[in-house]
Amino acid sequence: MVFNQKKESWNSCRSRLLQFVSHRKMGVRRSSEVSDSAPSSSVSGKEDNSGCSLLPPECSLLSVGQAFGGTQNVSSMQKEEAWRVNVRIQGVDRDHGYLCGTMEALNVPSADTPVVTFWEGEIIDTKNYTFYTGKWEASHEDDTRHWSKFASFSEFSTQVESSDGGRSLDMSSCPYIFMRWKEQYFVNVGKDCGLTIAGFYYVCFSCQDGSINGYYFDPNSSPFQMLELKPTHEGRSGVGFSSYQLQ
Repeated sequence: MVFNQKKESWNSCRSRLLQFVSHRKMGVRRSSEVSDSAPSSSVSGKEDNSGCSLLPPECSLLSVGQAFGGTQNVSSMQKEEAWRVNVRIQGVDRDHGYLCGTMEALNVPSADTPVVTFWEGEIIDTKNYTFYTGKWEASHEDDTRHWSKFASFSEFSTQVESSDGGRSLDMSSCPYIFMRWKEQYFVNVGKDCGLTIAGFYYVCFSCQDGSINGYYFDPNSSPFQMLELKPTHEGRSGVGFSSYQLQ
């Protein structure tokens, strides 16, 4: 979020997660639970010729209930600010490259209370999603410019540009997981909160220490507003899609 969108209660957000789980149980995946339309960045199944997975590694710090804390640098025409931010993972479905959670901004000058949003994310696994976004007004050039902000992306940059977003990349040994996070709804504030969630975050997650770095993209906002998060040890809660258990 940066310096008005539809309001939805957390109960309604949670019901969307439960509905997603219900459809997974029946073996039906509704693409609308991931995004409003089928993303052009999605691709088909991914294994090498030996049958080994080329997907990013599993990481316990990117799991249901994990909390993160840090800051987001926010720029406006008047000044630059750093908001304190908390993030919690509410659901993960690695098979389909999906995750979701909540983001809480704590010291927003225009808001009387912390501002909470519900977001959905795409894991760049080159099975379900590539490095090319294909929506949200992001061009391939925008994608390359933002991913290149992460030093860990440098080893993939040439292949991404030469293979339509990195469809054939082997991500299995990469110590980082790349994602896109798109805020969907304000949970606890109305249209007059003075913020926008029209854009999305390019995100890089470290499997080694659980740190997260991100850059916000919105053609109508200041470029490269940075998100920096570290894992915390708060109590876990959320929805585990793989086991269909609610916590």
